[in-house]
Amino acid sequence: MADTKVILTQTVANLGHSGDVVEVKAGFARNYLIPQGFAFAWNKGAEAQIAAMKRARLAKAVATREEAVEAKSVLEGSVVEIKAKVSESGKLFGGVSADLIAQALASKVAVDAKSIEVETIKTTGEFPAKVALHPEITATFTVKVVAE
Repeated sequence: MADTKVILTQTVANLGHSGDVVEVKAGFARNYLIPQGFAFAWNKGAEAQIAAMKRARLAKAVATREEAVEAKSVLEGSVVEIKAKVSESGKLFGGVSADLIAQALASKVAVDAKSIEVETIKTTGEFPAKVALHPEITATFTVKVVAE
């Protein structure tokens, strides 16, 4: 299979950041990245666009770095309590997702659910979690799941 070069227009997990030129399978580019607006086809004249995207990403990163440092000071070592319905055996009906954790964190700091790393939560208890606030800054906190 032939790989094709694309330029990412936004950050894609496990692939790259906005402005990066990456080689992916032709079908992945044609069927997912380009239709979803995550990338566009690479060509020789796109160098100026790549440079502009990288400058914009760098400016945004510098602006958000201070905010990320403040958010880390608020989140680091904190405990987020989430109430969930529990069966008689102590297992949750469903589970606790990153979206639910992000909603619980919203009272302290607004975070993207995609940037939260936590193990699968199916029971009550305390679980360690990490959130990437900035490419260089992560905060660790505890998710405490209690019976409703």
